[in-house]
Amino acid sequence: MITVPIAYYLILAAVLFCIGIAAFLIKRNVITIFMSIELMLNAVNLTFVAFAHVWRQISGQIFVFFVMVVAAAEAAVGLAIIIALFRTRRTLNVDEVDMLKN
Repeated sequence: MITVPIAYYLILAAVLFCIGIAAFLIKRNVITIFMSIELMLNAVNLTFVAFAHVWRQISGQIFVFFVMVVAAAEAAVGLAIIIALFRTRRTLNVDEVDMLKN
């Protein structure tokens, strides 16, 4: 049986995390920023699962479960905030949205 080395998983997770950071810093759309945060969370989940598999412990998968619960809650609340923001401001551009002004 051929197994994939853990380095491949870690490299993939690092690439996904870097893509998420780059999109977070470059893009000015709220939806894109939201998606980049989710991408970074999934990269961390991949790392947890890879180490849990290598060390044959369930604790990494338990952490993944909690991260997924937080990500689901973030998605629900975040999308609600994004919809409310779009309804009031008619834009999703971060530079044009200033919630402290009327």
